[in-house]
Amino acid sequence: MSRVAFFGLAALSWGCTDTDDGFASVDNAWVEVWSDTFDGPAGSAPSDDWVADVGGDGWGNDQLEFNTDRTDNAFLDGSGNLVIRAQAEAYEDNAYTSARLTTRGTVERGPARFEGRIKMPEGKGIWPAFWLLGSDYEEVGWPLCGEIDILETRGSEPRTVITTVHGPGYSGGDGVGNTTVLSDSTTADAFHTYAVDVDPEHIVWWVDGQRVHTVRVGDIPGGTAWAFDGPFFMILNVAVGGHFDGDPDDTTVFPAEMVVDEVRVYERAP
Repeated sequence: MSRVAFFGLAALSWGCTDTDDGFASVDNAWVEVWSDTFDGPAGSAPSDDWVADVGGDGWGNDQLEFNTDRTDNAFLDGSGNLVIRAQAEAYEDNAYTSARLTTRGTVERGPARFEGRIKMPEGKGIWPAFWLLGSDYEEVGWPLCGEIDILETRGSEPRTVITTVHGPGYSGGDGVGNTTVLSDSTTADAFHTYAVDVDPEHIVWWVDGQRVHTVRVGDIPGGTAWAFDGPFFMILNVAVGGHFDGDPDDTTVFPAEMVVDEVRVYERAP
């Protein structure tokens, strides 16, 4: 989820992927090293592995929500899911509330595969994302730390999955990205499994086990630096408003909820 707007560079119809050039899909290449299946009592907070980023200053994108650490905005539903809920309510001088959960300082891995099974919210001005930031974010800042968007979607276009990398010299609207258009469902009406493989010299994205995007060292702009060879932490959030999908309108329904069934992290098998 970039700090400024990103526009997809290409579109792929569901069922089409990059040329098959030998990348392993999942199973035999990876060993699970961490997972969260969000078991717990209904209404309780997620595990301590998830830390709330709190604030409402626009997050660099003119977003309209205040992200809280309340269980009103991020909670377990009692059925093995995490819910991140964006609500229309006045709070700390903002018109909306939501949550932004990270694993900074708790779960930081790389090279690794990061995977989530998620049902996204929809609606004009709703901007959900599952993404990564380099663990050196606080030391070097963005975009030097590297950002990998496992997926983000505009709530007004719930069939479209956007996958992007941002780094020094190719960030925001210049991020190196791609779009995948789902043909048989949307990101909002069904759970889908989204994953990214982060290796020292290439990154591969998957939707429901199908490869949809690949970025290699040679794909970033000339004269820029590859920013994806260190560990990363994960972020789950639902933004409201901002540059990416504009502001909510009369058609937008609140609350808008991201429902996360599970998140898993893998490392390469020896």
